[in-house]
Amino acid sequence: MTDRYAVFGHPIAHSKSPLIHAAFARQTGQDMRYEAILAPLDGFAGSVRAFIDAGGRGANVTVPFKEEAYALATTLTARARRAGAVNTLSFAADGITGDNTDGAGLLADLTRNLHRSLAGERILLLGAGGAARGVIGPLLDAQPATLVIANRTVARARALADSFGRDDVGVCGFDAIEGEFDLVVNATAASLAGELPPLPPSIFAPGALAYDMMYGHTTPFLEFARAQGCAGADGLGMLVEQAAEAFFVWRGVRPDTRPVIASLREPPPAAGWQEART
Repeated sequence: MTDRYAVFGHPIAHSKSPLIHAAFARQTGQDMRYEAILAPLDGFAGSVRAFIDAGGRGANVTVPFKEEAYALATTLTARARRAGAVNTLSFAADGITGDNTDGAGLLADLTRNLHRSLAGERILLLGAGGAARGVIGPLLDAQPATLVIANRTVARARALADSFGRDDVGVCGFDAIEGEFDLVVNATAASLAGELPPLPPSIFAPGALAYDMMYGHTTPFLEFARAQGCAGADGLGMLVEQAAEAFFVWRGVRPDTRPVIASLREPPPAAGWQEART
């Protein structure tokens, strides 16, 4: 029988995950199908259990359910426990295993696809929700000079930083960001709504990279970065790389992400945009 997988989110119509996993399956000869499922905001757990009952083998989880997925899992991997959020679920007779491949996906895109070394860099992470949770550990492992979490609610940023047991992670509100950064990562949901967090133009150091986890179009955050003369990248590469990590968790096979990213990449942006990708 063909194995079934899915991605759960709200919204979910924009998701490229079904295309990505279909490409991975063809590339690696895996007998599986993958679909997008719109879960009700108050019915995530029920939707997942219905999918399991229908024969589902695993699932990805996107906004806004990553912390609910953490609570739903009966077993957690080390990186899921560290993140406090789950984006990959595996279903078996003895329960649900929760994993988090977001950090691995972001690091792979930054270092392998964008050829950027993070060691010694000053990193600003915007947002303190599930998307941010998944990448803090791997970003810290890359040994940056500084990591600052900026969020609309400072108390939530502080709680997130404290959950990693590190006293060298800075926190602040959007209106209190100070200094320049070599990498600014937008992990907020603002881009989904076509909005921009209230950021000072001075946050980008010379040669900085603005990275938005949102993908599919030039976001207000990337437009803001362009106006400051900063290079930018959307989250399509991260999406494909974290999907490849999830695919490996489920199938034990690691697909080649390069042709999949190339096939999904939109035409080059308008003249004047500093394209960060190679």
